[in-house]
Amino acid sequence: MSSSSPRLIVLDRDGVINEDLWGYVTKTEDFSPIEGSLDAIARLTKAKFLIYIATNQACINKGLINEVKLNEIHEYMLNLINDFGGKIELITFCPHTPDEKCQCRKPETGLLEKIEKHAGRSLKGSFFIGDKESDWICAEKFGCTPLLVKTGYGEKTISSMVTFPKERIFKNLFAAVEYILS
Repeated sequence: MSSSSPRLIVLDRDGVINEDLWGYVTKTEDFSPIEGSLDAIARLTKAKFLIYIATNQACINKGLINEVKLNEIHEYMLNLINDFGGKIELITFCPHTPDEKCQCRKPETGLLEKIEKHAGRSLKGSFFIGDKESDWICAEKFGCTPLLVKTGYGEKTISSMVTFPKERIFKNLFAAVEYILS
């Protein structure tokens, strides 16, 4: 990979890009971007990052929403991001519940494997921004650099028993992107 190749970055969705409803976003009206998140994605796009989303969506296999509805929500999100000047390369999601023990639900790495295949190159060393311990563990397992945001489940995650390096914890996605671009 040449030094001029775009860098890859992975974002979680709920709690990072949009408000986490402490349940599930099951319709477009429930999708509410976190302040600064759309601008942050636009800044990454302008800085020539290729942006990917890896999100657990157990609401599908729980029967709360189907893939058609999830795709409508994602289309709505992508339109908002595009309006701000941002671009998402690919959204990968896991439809499984935790008890299904699949290989794609974070902290497992199946979603990152899909992203890597789509990108045609390694994600090793790429930033992965999330709000949950499962995001952090997934990133570390796969050789990505995890960053944690305090939005969504972030504050709860930080207060859990796991210790996170303070220099990799940020107020929100916008602050994390400022760090990455500095």
